[in-house]
Amino acid sequence: MIGLARAAAGAAAAMVAFSSPASAEPPRLYDYEIVNEYPHDPQSFTQGLFFLDGHLYESAGQYGESSLRKVALETGEVLQRHDLPETVFGEGAAPWNGDIVALTWKNGVGFVFNGESFEQERTFAYEGEGWGLTQDGERLIMSDGTADLRFLDPQTLKETGRITVTYGGKTLGALNELEWIDGEVFANIWGAEIIARINPETGAVAGLIDMRGLRARLGPGAAGVDVLNGIAYDAKTERLFVTGKYWPKLFEIRLVERKPQ
Repeated sequence: MIGLARAAAGAAAAMVAFSSPASAEPPRLYDYEIVNEYPHDPQSFTQGLFFLDGHLYESAGQYGESSLRKVALETGEVLQRHDLPETVFGEGAAPWNGDIVALTWKNGVGFVFNGESFEQERTFAYEGEGWGLTQDGERLIMSDGTADLRFLDPQTLKETGRITVTYGGKTLGALNELEWIDGEVFANIWGAEIIARINPETGAVAGLIDMRGLRARLGPGAAGVDVLNGIAYDAKTERLFVTGKYWPKLFEIRLVERKPQ
């Protein structure tokens, strides 16, 4: 999605984050346990992921291959699909009031789809790039590849404000796919096997999840995999799911807080 230099910078910044900053309340560090493994379409360049009413919803990227999908968790079967125009690169998506709002990468245009039929209802414009999208019940929260999170009015889809994400007083960029979980924004850091837990009011990183080692569980179908990307949460059962671009598996994980050394 971005040049190698920018990718390296984003990954390096995220890895540096595992050295505790000099602060009164350093972010919590987490490892993970795998609870379940599920099939995932290895042809899906996962950009957005969320769980709603017993199903996964996924937005996939790449020009000429971008789509919105409704997916059966247990089998990975695509139950419903809407292909985006070949001229756009699909990015993050989030549900809102029976609709699905979806972003594109460099086109500066987003789509609103009917959540049942997947029919397009309208489009909206924004400046800069679109990356990840989630919602907190009152507003949409968008990432654009920088260290900023933007807040959008879910009715007008206009920006109402933004915050800069920081770790130890320094900005943490390359924020990618987003998920709202229990009052925090969980964010993939593009190019790094790390998920950040972000305070949505201050932008401060409240925790970091070390996802290293998960790629090794992908098995023989992992020849063409890309980066870790995709976080979904089933609030009713408190299940947390993660996957990646072109990954043949989706994982249900449990977080384990790392004990101080």
